[in-house]
Amino acid sequence: MIFRPYRESALQNALDNASKAGDVALDSIDNRTGQVTGRSLFQDALGRLFSNPGALVSMGLVVLLIGAAFIGPAFLSFNYEDPDWNALRSAPSINDGHWFGTDQNGRDLLARTLYGTRTSLTVALVATLVSIAIGVSYGAIAGYLGGRVDQAMMRFVDIMYALPYILFVILLMVIFGRNVYLLFVAIGAIEWLTMARIVRGQTLSIKQREFIEAARAAGVSKAAIIFRHIVPNLAGPVVIYAALTIPEIVVTESFLSYLGFGVQEPLTSLGTLIADGAEVFEILPWLLWYPAAFLVTLLLSLLFIGDGLRDAFDPKEKR
Repeated sequence: MIFRPYRESALQNALDNASKAGDVALDSIDNRTGQVTGRSLFQDALGRLFSNPGALVSMGLVVLLIGAAFIGPAFLSFNYEDPDWNALRSAPSINDGHWFGTDQNGRDLLARTLYGTRTSLTVALVATLVSIAIGVSYGAIAGYLGGRVDQAMMRFVDIMYALPYILFVILLMVIFGRNVYLLFVAIGAIEWLTMARIVRGQTLSIKQREFIEAARAAGVSKAAIIFRHIVPNLAGPVVIYAALTIPEIVVTESFLSYLGFGVQEPLTSLGTLIADGAEVFEILPWLLWYPAAFLVTLLLSLLFIGDGLRDAFDPKEKR
């Protein structure tokens, strides 16, 4: 899977520390009042995150892209699917209102690029939420119950890891039809594997803490302990994982759309636009330039944000 070795090797230390982010208070002295104030590791991590120029610029770019994708089309003169018969294959021009040009059918490329960005982001966000919901629940249950249940559940994860990821998603799309909603579920239903492993490891540590022992002694049920006491303490690892999963899913969706198994007409995505632009690149190069530029900007920004979160929760980066 794309980025998986990177996440599993580089993230584990940061995730271990993120899970403890709210447990320890740091003392800082207010220079004006001389008073000592407490500050949690989570607050300290946020301070490091917002002092990271790369992460800040990336967050600004992502906000700008999200705003352009979801709000921008309302201010355009052209719809993403309505052709302009007077501007077939028009090159980028400010004079005729087609800033990014038009495609072979006279459809405005700026509108299609913004709509495609919206689709790619929506697929990534929904699939990430699906993967987190499944992975957190599965990993927390396996880690808390332990023993043979844990072994059986994690062997299933190992088996799923052995399956060709892209081939499995394509197979689902072929069997159940090329539906954009199925695409959400298909990608999210595979992406949870890494999250399950991470959460399971964190749960093995958290379940030994005093507040969990106190909950057991008070007669709290296993389900309540897992979902009311353990899962809330996994917020740090989950946030870091999600930040690095979104760009992976954007790439996966774009790749599937490029192969023709992703978003289908009349909908569009960045992958679909890139595939269409690649076919006519020699005569209409702008059809590839702009969607590719949006995709690269989005991916790099999301990756910089993920790196910033990882470094923020890593005490080795503490100044």
